[in-house]
Amino acid sequence: MTPPTATLHRQVSIRHAEDSAWVLRTLLLWRERRLLARITGIALVLSLAIAFSIPKQYKSTTSISPPDQQHSNAMMLAAIAARSGSLGALGSIAGGLIGGHSTADFLIDLLRSGTVSGHLIDRFDLQHVYRNKYRMDAAKHLAHCTKITENKKSGVITIEVVDTDRVRARDIAQGYLDELNRIVFRTNTSSAHLEKVFIENRLKGVQSDLEQAQLQLSDFSAKNTAVDIREQTRALVDAGARVQAQLLAEQASLQSLRQIYGDANVRVRESEARIASLRGELAKMAGSSQAPAPEDETLTAAKSAELYPPLRQLPRLGVSYADLYRRVRVQETLFELLTQQFEMARIEEAKDLPAITVIDAPGIAEKKSFPPRLWVTLGLTFFVFVVVSGWILIREHWSQIEHDDPRRELAAEILPVIERRLRWILAIRRGHA
Repeated sequence: MTPPTATLHRQVSIRHAEDSAWVLRTLLLWRERRLLARITGIALVLSLAIAFSIPKQYKSTTSISPPDQQHSNAMMLAAIAARSGSLGALGSIAGGLIGGHSTADFLIDLLRSGTVSGHLIDRFDLQHVYRNKYRMDAAKHLAHCTKITENKKSGVITIEVVDTDRVRARDIAQGYLDELNRIVFRTNTSSAHLEKVFIENRLKGVQSDLEQAQLQLSDFSAKNTAVDIREQTRALVDAGARVQAQLLAEQASLQSLRQIYGDANVRVRESEARIASLRGELAKMAGSSQAPAPEDETLTAAKSAELYPPLRQLPRLGVSYADLYRRVRVQETLFELLTQQFEMARIEEAKDLPAITVIDAPGIAEKKSFPPRLWVTLGLTFFVFVVVSGWILIREHWSQIEHDDPRRELAAEILPVIERRLRWILAIRRGHA
């Protein structure tokens, strides 16, 4: 017999032996079919119970388009470098832009940062929801329930949030968008933003100065009854001219009355009284050119009772009034100009902000995303079937081993030790419980 023929016979013998072994194993399983069927049926029922006991999970998905990379990289790099101390964990992300990462990578790092997860944990009380004692564990749970991916071709970022509550899943997904926008706004240090901040602070100072100047003008006007010096001067001059004209007319009438009736006549006395009244009114209008003493409370009370200031005091009051009025007008004009510049700066800042476009807003899931109960049931049932089949085959193989076989002796040495160790561990756990 040639060597090739012997090799061929040996291969055929091995193949027949393998086929015979498979036939024997199948025959053994067929003989134990009742046991297999019973255990598999029990496994099916338990699998159904386990599948329906798993809580439903719902997925909410949102996708965003990052801003133009050339527009936002420089701004975001400056923002993170400038505010790394205040943003904590976000400061380490600045190295990503230095290394040439895309804007999408930067935004993904922002979404995965501890700042965002911390705000979401506080906002939705996720420590209580996830039943975690420590915030770190809640952050890990949130990261496990969140999937953030990027489409390398289009650059679109997709955020998927899984939760047992379909509404909370939607809210958390929206929360990621809100936190991302808040960080982008907070880290904006573009020239337009800095200009807006400067004008806003200057506008507050000018508004305070304007209010103070208006208050001073109001106090001055109330103290000196000076509403409008120019109009008041014109009104007093006109009134004084009328009184003086009446006085001259009354004096001419008095002379004629004296010539006709004499000094003791009643009409002459009435004319003299009217002349005295007109002279007093004219003197009151004219007043004194001397500046009143500020400590004279009686004079101040008398001035406050007058309707208008004296005519001779108007030039003196006009200087102070004009100075206060000029200050009010300057502050008003400055306030108007700064208000216009502030609005323009806000518009420019809005143009400089990176435009993060929401392509798909997060919605409430209509169907559960997990668990697939059918596949869970079939998988667990098949797993139990395989395990029981393997146990039957191993048991049969073990029963065919001789008692003096070294493998039996090794098992006899190891199994009691393992059994004692397990009993000791269970006893310790019961003691702690």
